[in-house]
Amino acid sequence: MVPDQRIHERPAASADWLRAARAARTLSLVTLAWLGVESALGLAAGLAAHSVALIGWGLAALVEAAASLIVVWRFTGTRTLSPHAERTARRAVAVSFWLLAPYLVLHVAHDLDAGHRATPSVLGIVVTAVSLVSMPALGLAKRRLGARLASAATSGEGTQNLMCAAMAAGVLAGLYLNTLGWWWVDPAVAVLLAAVAVREGRRAWIGHTCCH
Repeated sequence: MVPDQRIHERPAASADWLRAARAARTLSLVTLAWLGVESALGLAAGLAAHSVALIGWGLAALVEAAASLIVVWRFTGTRTLSPHAERTARRAVAVSFWLLAPYLVLHVAHDLDAGHRATPSVLGIVVTAVSLVSMPALGLAKRRLGARLASAATSGEGTQNLMCAAMAAGVLAGLYLNTLGWWWVDPAVAVLLAAVAVREGRRAWIGHTCCH
């Protein structure tokens, strides 16, 4: 059974499904608000300190916020029960994955070419630490909701939140490991996540939803 057929056949108007849809929209709004703060702080700190890494973090948050905005759009008004809206949303989320992947690779290439290394920043550490704690919970909750709703868009947004947490872990680990001479950890994590983004973009495009 192809994904679109499955979406047409599910009882979309059930009370449980509608509650899950509202929960998905609420979590996306919460994520959107946090990513807006994260992006603003990252860009402000990066511009003040002339830090390419922090500026890059702020720009990446904007790309991730696009997925949250797409899911909010998907579950608002008459689109909530629309299979066409789900198809449009999951493909838009797929594109956001594909925008994130080349950004990660190009950012790593720029840093390596310019000789940048991860350096401590109080604001950067605080922002990444909050993301490391909050994003896994949001991501896993959205992936569970995505499975209940048969919504690849919701599952894809959850995966992006998990990637955000992985990037935060990579940044924090890089700050410590750089003192040991292991400067390559941070760019290696970024390249790995770029590959994951390409794969997850394809899964979102074809309508794959994760399991519980």
